[in-house]
Amino acid sequence: MITVTDVNLETVCGITSKLPNNPHAEFAFAGKSNVGKSTLINGLTNRRSYARTSASPGKTQTINFYHVNNAFYLVDLPGYGYTSFADAATKEQWGKMIENYLGGSQRLRAVFLLLDIRHEPSENDAMMYDWILQAGFTPIIIATKADKVKRSQLAKQVKILRDGLEAKSRVRISGTNDMKVIPWSGLSKTGRDDILRVIEEHM
Repeated sequence: MITVTDVNLETVCGITSKLPNNPHAEFAFAGKSNVGKSTLINGLTNRRSYARTSASPGKTQTINFYHVNNAFYLVDLPGYGYTSFADAATKEQWGKMIENYLGGSQRLRAVFLLLDIRHEPSENDAMMYDWILQAGFTPIIIATKADKVKRSQLAKQVKILRDGLEAKSRVRISGTNDMKVIPWSGLSKTGRDDILRVIEEHM
């Protein structure tokens, strides 16, 4: 099992930035603006506030590359479904930036898609799921905020995520039974070992 000893925010890419040619494997995290990507990255790296969290969804407008143990990268992609502070043209540019990264990175090994376990996937979630599939990756679903639902309801909520993505995806998928879903809690860190194990398997 991976033990995180060192983490460094090495590269920040904006809309006009060139993607870095990193020396190690990359693992990307996608999700809507308030789904908890920063909380997850802080939890995986055992840092309280290294990845910035915000009370205003949509403030992350860059691709952030966190170099972990000088061995691999956690890549925080801009949140989608952002609030109205960004104009349509800017949102489109962010979308292109995400697509360019998914299709252009030479070191990307796996893509995690974060979904709020309490809600059915949105159209934006399904679109991101499709983008990941079209880039040649099988999305690994992280069901965030698992502490917000009763333990007895976890299986039911996971099924809602599976069925919702299958119903809304425009890309043919192999079936919901093949979809890996990892419940995650930012409070208890439930799911942390499972996520790190997936990263280790893909390195």
